[in-house]
Amino acid sequence: MTHEISPEAAPQGAAIIMSRLRRIHIENERGRDFEEQLLMLLDKAPNGTPLPIPVRFAADLETRGIAVIEAAGGGKTTAIRTVLTGSDILAHNPLTGAPRFVHVSVESPATQKSLGIAILRETGIDHVAPRATVWEIWRLVRHRLADMGIVVLWIDEAHDLFDQRSPRELDDMLKMLKSLMQGEAAVIVVLSGTDLLSGIVRSDPQVDRRFRKIHPRALAIGADSADVADLVQLYCDEAGLRCAFRNNLASRLIHASRGRFGRVIETTIDAIGRALQEGADTLTAEHFAEAWGANEGCSWSQNVFVAENWAEIDLDPEPLDLAVLRGHRGQRQRER
Repeated sequence: MTHEISPEAAPQGAAIIMSRLRRIHIENERGRDFEEQLLMLLDKAPNGTPLPIPVRFAADLETRGIAVIEAAGGGKTTAIRTVLTGSDILAHNPLTGAPRFVHVSVESPATQKSLGIAILRETGIDHVAPRATVWEIWRLVRHRLADMGIVVLWIDEAHDLFDQRSPRELDDMLKMLKSLMQGEAAVIVVLSGTDLLSGIVRSDPQVDRRFRKIHPRALAIGADSADVADLVQLYCDEAGLRCAFRNNLASRLIHASRGRFGRVIETTIDAIGRALQEGADTLTAEHFAEAWGANEGCSWSQNVFVAENWAEIDLDPEPLDLAVLRGHRGQRQRER
């Protein structure tokens, strides 16, 4: 398989292929586990068909939620979005013309007020009076969710809701989450975030019992190397490239990605992009090294895809203590 691409045509052809690669969805345990848990929280018709109605618990007084907890780059956001947008009963409400779910990503630093305003914005309310109180905003949020027939409220990057909070602020955030799953307009709350989210949810027994937790496992060298090699081959086939699986390429890719599924895909697509730009017909370890190294900012000797001792390379060394660094700098200036 040889590509004859003119310099003028290469960028355009590569861009089309790259766009196609980014639209590929690879089924994985995140999506399957989330869909399974979501279906268990939706009511069913007599024939077993899911309905756009949350199951009620505790004498029909409250709903339940799902917490998807994984390190950044694992692929949880893509998995949740794919399940929700692919659901026949949640992707479209014929009465409103909008989905039956709301997705909001937490902006840091987050407050109850900023989160409420963000949810209202996603439901079509662009202006909230500057002097509106937190209580007034959240009363409007609950009214708006009920008015639009929202079944699922998905809060992404939810760990930022609790970062650097005082005990009282933390307690208020947790009470807010509980309130969304109570009353006539209760919804299924989906939280997605990093490990910090797990500790916060478990810190309050009432919140903890209301959430089903999904912790996708990390990819492991050896156990998952063959599957990762198949995944890379799939993307190469789609791009019209051969792949040189030499020097433990799949295992190196797992290590370079810190075992995170989403990063495996991102690095593979970036590497293919470099191969296409240079008109190569084979994806090599050097393409991976260039793509990954550009993101990591590492030296060639510390590049997982070319180093002989790649498995021993520490990808996340302790960060510099800026306070100590400033102290040393100030000391040198005083000595001058």
